[in-house]
Amino acid sequence: MGVRVEMPSNQPLVLLREVSGERYLPIWIGAVEATAIAFAQQGVVPPRPLTHDLMKDVIGALQAELNEVRITEVRDGVFFAVLVFSSGAEVSARPSDSIALALRTGTRIVCAEEVLDEAGLAVPAEQEDEVEKFREFLDHVTPEDFDAH
Repeated sequence: MGVRVEMPSNQPLVLLREVSGERYLPIWIGAVEATAIAFAQQGVVPPRPLTHDLMKDVIGALQAELNEVRITEVRDGVFFAVLVFSSGAEVSARPSDSIALALRTGTRIVCAEEVLDEAGLAVPAEQEDEVEKFREFLDHVTPEDFDAH
């Protein structure tokens, strides 16, 4: 769904939505990762590659392919992810970095059912107007909204 800054804490979060279901998964992230995700969603191309752009370029240079990003578990409020490559190799990563990379490579993001059961939020149909407000926010948010102060 995108990134937003939660008030009053001024803490960024990324919000993922279940493709076939009503659950949303909020993951608290850092400002740098929020900016990287927002850049990718908005198609912003920086003059020099950012870390996630560099990772994408390295993967391509090695003729590898990122098949899937998996959000595998949540432990004490901390989320864990794995990058899954076409070779079968798996690399442990933070979900925020994984999502930023997935957006740059067009890779699907999947989440373990156990994670959705534990940390997912069901949004009943009657609360869809709140989700629509969030979508409107995402349409108007800019990467500068995530600059650390």
